[in-house]
Amino acid sequence: MNDVIRERLKTVPNRPGCYLMRDRRGVIIYVGKAKNLRRRVLSYFRPGADLAPKVRSMVNSVADLEFMTVRNDAEALLTEASLIKKYKPHFNILMRDDKRYLALRADPDEPFPAFRTCRIVRDDGALYFGPFPSSPVVRAAKDFVEKRWGLRGCTALAPDEEAHTHCHADVIRFCSAPCLGGISAADYRVRFDEACAFLKGERPEVIAEVVEEMKEAAAKEDFRKAARLRDTVAALKEMTKAHFVRKSPEMRREDAVRGLSELAAALGLPKPPRVIECVDISNLFGTHNVASLVVAVDGLPDRRWYRHFKIESFEGADDPRAMAEVVRRRYGPDSTLTAKSPRADLYICDGGVTQLRAARAVFAELGITDIPTVGLAKRMEELVTDDGGEPLLLPRDSEGLMVVTRLRDEAHRFAITYHRSLRERTIRESALDAVPGIGPAKKMALLKRFHSVYGIARATEDEIAAVAGIGAPLAAAVRKAAASAAGEKS
Repeated sequence: MNDVIRERLKTVPNRPGCYLMRDRRGVIIYVGKAKNLRRRVLSYFRPGADLAPKVRSMVNSVADLEFMTVRNDAEALLTEASLIKKYKPHFNILMRDDKRYLALRADPDEPFPAFRTCRIVRDDGALYFGPFPSSPVVRAAKDFVEKRWGLRGCTALAPDEEAHTHCHADVIRFCSAPCLGGISAADYRVRFDEACAFLKGERPEVIAEVVEEMKEAAAKEDFRKAARLRDTVAALKEMTKAHFVRKSPEMRREDAVRGLSELAAALGLPKPPRVIECVDISNLFGTHNVASLVVAVDGLPDRRWYRHFKIESFEGADDPRAMAEVVRRRYGPDSTLTAKSPRADLYICDGGVTQLRAARAVFAELGITDIPTVGLAKRMEELVTDDGGEPLLLPRDSEGLMVVTRLRDEAHRFAITYHRSLRERTIRESALDAVPGIGPAKKMALLKRFHSVYGIARATEDEIAAVAGIGAPLAAAVRKAAASAAGEKS
């Protein structure tokens, strides 16, 4: 046991939480959780401890320890699962058991995303909520968000009229019926985003509304309904309690202020940055090159100042060059944003040192020297400064890290949303424009009837021909073009 470990063991708290073990290279080799961190961690290093050979091998490799306290066991489980997924520690893989808890999964890239239960959380770009120890709680939460926001519960990747023949959720479960065109893709997406925000703990008022409904039912002596709502409230609180920690507006502001102070100290800023801008670049194989700029004021996202940029100076994938264009368009002499938007006290580039250098080069070109600029590297959530020192790795439970990663995630979401809308617009417009004989009026009639190119691709030639102005001669060509654009068989 080295001196670092001895000193760390003196500070282990008697609280629930997670612990991280690092080897001599600083690599995380094991993540664990415990109801009592002190009791669990000391058990590894107690003289004469009876440890299994694999555990003994792990302990002999430990050069440093890190602790993260949480409020309860459920939060410890969530934190442990998240850290293992992120860092994939060697000894977690070596010593894992087969017990898997239930989680909710949703793929935001689906035309109409739906929540499904799963027991394996993968790094596949989908959204995951959990895992959670209680399966009934997860299923109750899934049922609630589907009914509350009219989300579909069917398993079809792209629901259509054929899928509806096997489903009556729009009649018995308040489904918004996107398969029948009962809701547009954009409106459905808003509902889905609200459900996700609720599961993240960002809509506590929703549970308060259910509590009021329960009280009203009890007052009317409808005790069966009141009991059902009571169980629903309990399940929702259990599902989201790890996210509801310190979530009141006042507490959020307090956390944000504390985070800004931590950030200023870590970066050597003269004072906490009141306005932070974060930029993310997004493209797909070099196409639809876009950027998003999101802003936090006093540490909290402020959507009034969000901006999208469609990269104009070049084509192809070149994130540093795109970052340079965004800085120039945001702060250049011809920018219309300079007078409209608050000036940044800290500018964050989502990416590593190359994006950071590109941004700083443009700031220097413009003669702007009073906006500190850093990069946020994705792999280790490091703050890159490119000032000759090592990247800054803030503690995982740091409020300062929470401020920058929350803003980075928001920038990524905002960029992806814009990128997706451009792709869909291109598919919607170019696919039909390429068909001889289809002008603006006929294109509008087709989209009004089938809502999208995907809807046209799934329609029959007779259904397409029935649209005013199309007729049989054009129907086959329209369906073929739509199927090709939508990636379906014609």
